[in-house]
Amino acid sequence: LDRLDVVANDTVVDRPALHGSFPLPDGRTARPCFELLAKRYLDPQYAPAAVADEVGVAAETITRLAVELAAAAFDRRVVLDIPWTDVWGRHHDKVVGSPVSVHAMRGISAHSNGFQTCRAIHLLQLLLGSIDVPGGLLHKPPYPKSLGFLPRPAGHLEQVARNMPLPGPHLGFPTWPEHLLVDDQGTPERLDKAFSWSAPLAAHGMMHAVITNAWAGDPYPIDTLFLYMANMAWNSAMNTTDTMAMLTDKDVRTGEYKIPRVIYSDAFASEMVAYADLVLPDTTYLERWDCISLLDRPISDAHAPADAIRRPVLEPDRDVRPFQDVLLDLGARLGLDGMIDGDGGAKYPGGYKDYMVNHQRQPGVGSLAGWRGADGGQSGKGPPNPDQLNAYTEHDCFWREEMPVEARYYRHANKAYLAYAKGLGFVNDTRQIPMNLYSEELQRFRLAARGHGSMQPPEAERARIETYFDPLPFWYPPFEEVAADVSDLPLHALTQRPMAMYHSWGSQNAWLRQIHGDNRLYMHRRAAADRGIADDDWVWVKSRHRRIKVQVRLMDGVNPNTVWTWNAIGKRAGAWNLGAGASEATKGFLLNHLIDDLLPDGGETAGRSNSDPVTGQAAWFDLRVEIEKAGPDDGARIDPVFARIGVPPGLGTAPTTLQYGAQFKGDK
Repeated sequence: LDRLDVVANDTVVDRPALHGSFPLPDGRTARPCFELLAKRYLDPQYAPAAVADEVGVAAETITRLAVELAAAAFDRRVVLDIPWTDVWGRHHDKVVGSPVSVHAMRGISAHSNGFQTCRAIHLLQLLLGSIDVPGGLLHKPPYPKSLGFLPRPAGHLEQVARNMPLPGPHLGFPTWPEHLLVDDQGTPERLDKAFSWSAPLAAHGMMHAVITNAWAGDPYPIDTLFLYMANMAWNSAMNTTDTMAMLTDKDVRTGEYKIPRVIYSDAFASEMVAYADLVLPDTTYLERWDCISLLDRPISDAHAPADAIRRPVLEPDRDVRPFQDVLLDLGARLGLDGMIDGDGGAKYPGGYKDYMVNHQRQPGVGSLAGWRGADGGQSGKGPPNPDQLNAYTEHDCFWREEMPVEARYYRHANKAYLAYAKGLGFVNDTRQIPMNLYSEELQRFRLAARGHGSMQPPEAERARIETYFDPLPFWYPPFEEVAADVSDLPLHALTQRPMAMYHSWGSQNAWLRQIHGDNRLYMHRRAAADRGIADDDWVWVKSRHRRIKVQVRLMDGVNPNTVWTWNAIGKRAGAWNLGAGASEATKGFLLNHLIDDLLPDGGETAGRSNSDPVTGQAAWFDLRVEIEKAGPDDGARIDPVFARIGVPPGLGTAPTTLQYGAQFKGDK
């Protein structure tokens, strides 16, 4: 080409420049991000031999895997005869894909370096051309979405007014420093410090930081903490022991609780109930209306948007109310705008069932996408349909719509898909959705740290933002390993949810209790042999924070440098109305006792939340431990054991039966 111009990223270019330096009209120069990317990752620090020891994989294996990935992506294309048209009007007679797909979730993200590690995985898939193609990683409707279409978090102090709703959701996706919820001095405006300079992109909030911050009065004191089904006194808390102490700690000057009042709603008598001043008993999922919406965690598959409802199949036999109904009722009683109609009455007198049908997030877009419109003939967008829930019930409570074939791939630049998505309310326009190798959003925050723009971080945060808001993914060691001496803690420790008992309330199901009534710490046989540990031995597990005593189970199918256990099984005695000798309290345990919610003293992370610095994701999986065999005088029992919780009034006698099916046997 005789000449190359810098053009907008939505311009069709047959041969884009991947390297070089190009003048801009204002005198500056620009370089393609691909050149920056190549320069970084071709650096010797990323060579297989340089990283082999850190990742625990031989350099030869790393090289082989890289070759196999490239061969699969570029030499074994998946071709489907599906005609489609791109957003620039160019017609294509087929779709071509790469049979490579990687999915990253909590196992990767729940580290203090999790965000950039996940970005690296997705960058690899972009380079391999395996995003939204046959054989590759497919988006699940209503995604993909442009960052410009996603909501920003609301909650600035000037947005909080008596009897008025926030002008937007409490969670969101900041793309500029101006979207952060901080005051003029850069101080967080939320109790959890989400969307502050401490964790700017905390799209899910920072629930794990709430109790510590409330107890410390940082960034401000509170008088009431209102929680819903968040068992923050036990398995949802990091630093469990100290968290329980914070919930009952008193100010020595006043004699008052540092967290004055706690309101809590739960369907079960969890550990958190004992710390509540007011308990709002909730229903179970079998006793209420619920909505599994496209607006949050949709159940869609790759080629069909879908949502669902739950409807009650049992009448409650005790004094309970669905929490959603309670919130709507409280809002109406308080006269909150958005909860009352023009006459001052409840806007949703039928409770959550009413809300599911009639509330609209924006004109035509509500909680449910199916059977909208007065006659139920519209999907995605349309006025409320008073008969909507009956339509769901008649279809087994599910709505699902097959996506047009020509819209199923290359959705970020597929004309048919973008028109389809706009019609259903997934996007607000039909422009291309950029897939960025280089994140301009992260660079905006980094530029703010360098002194650019009207909104800049406090001095104490500049270096942190400069370092971790790199627009290209990079790896750095977890904070825990840098801030503390872990040379005597050689093992990584993980906790995961058992498939049969994903949540703590599974212990209310006697059949599931027979599968998971207690848990063990699983470790590799070789690691155990090195420490003189045999199967079923009792061991002490020590972290930088605390130690616990548990029973081990040896196995081969685990990394020799990693130990793990199930979460959600160990219970505190007296909770959940389990019997006095319940195995969940006498043999079950939590690794949470070993995890500190704050990073240790020393270094630039001292006293900060034990979280990813970009997203605020709790670093559950950064835990490092050592294990030693318990002595004969230590006893064959778990440690620590906490005082038994009193049973809330009104609960029946704890059940003792844990056997079913005897009636089907011949020897009754």
